[in-house]
Amino acid sequence: MSELKIGGKKVGGKNPCFVIAEAGSNHNRKLSQAKKLIDVAVEAGADAVKFQTYSAESLYSKKTKKMKYLEKITSEKQSVWDLIKAIEMPREWQSKLSKYCKKKGIIFLSTPFDLKAVDELAALKVPAYKMASFEMLDTVLLKHAAKKKKPMILSTGMASMAEVKEAVRTVKSTGNKKIALLHCSIGYPPPFKDVNLNAIKTMQKTFPGIPIGYSDHTMSIAIPAAAVALGAKIVEKHFTLSRKLKGPDHPFALEPSELKAMVKGIRETEQSLGTGNKKLMASEREMHKLARRSVVSATDIPKGTKIIRKMLTTKRPGYGIAPKFFEKLIGKKAKRNIEEDEVLTWKVV
Repeated sequence: MSELKIGGKKVGGKNPCFVIAEAGSNHNRKLSQAKKLIDVAVEAGADAVKFQTYSAESLYSKKTKKMKYLEKITSEKQSVWDLIKAIEMPREWQSKLSKYCKKKGIIFLSTPFDLKAVDELAALKVPAYKMASFEMLDTVLLKHAAKKKKPMILSTGMASMAEVKEAVRTVKSTGNKKIALLHCSIGYPPPFKDVNLNAIKTMQKTFPGIPIGYSDHTMSIAIPAAAVALGAKIVEKHFTLSRKLKGPDHPFALEPSELKAMVKGIRETEQSLGTGNKKLMASEREMHKLARRSVVSATDIPKGTKIIRKMLTTKRPGYGIAPKFFEKLIGKKAKRNIEEDEVLTWKVV
């Protein structure tokens, strides 16, 4: 299935890139802040805004070691579990945020990290499930979501191609063939040398019937546009109200003006790709006529004079005899008096 439908929007094929503004946990457990994030996504022109539905109890073991990127933003005593508990979204918000998105005209999504979250989101009639890279091989969670028969958008960070194929088989085993895959490089942010955008093309060849997109964790607004140039049909990007806010996802997220610029860059890239046919474009016609070169008289040429090389040159504009016929003019006679610097046409020789 090369084309999906998410919230009334067609995704994949020749349709515009589907842009997901990833709010994640950047609400800081303030409903008003979550709504401001939605407003920002709308203003930026994103197609969907996405949150994350998880609970510390079902996400991390309390014995999990702290990742290096979290060391700078947590105290020595605060564990990963403590951090997740402090930033998890209150589940009663899901309905409120869904309604607010509907009011604002943007698609509401939230990544489910447990079976209960899948069911809660199904009750809200979310139009798709966006599954995180970390959960890509959780077959129990993946199957439970896939059985809801909604489009499944799978991030594939850290995965080998064999693992991506396994995830696709898992979803398809439920009878659900509505799948999109997002190339992703896990890092907060990742080094540019590890982004590996060319994997998008590899995935397109490996999964010809599945829309391929890109989930970006860099702080660049250019890389998502580059991904679209390579054929990405979905782009997901973290954003925040301010990188100065406290929390694990704020430091590498785009601020409002950057998110808007990113979406603008994606849309400009889409328009710029064109058909691939090399031809004169409508916008080029004036310059084609006025700024290309023609054969021009280098001196006055009296009527009846046999034209020699030093009487001619090439200059702009381009509506006279084309330079490729320069040699054919040598030896011809002027049919009338030709002034110096005149653009020559076949009527005068």
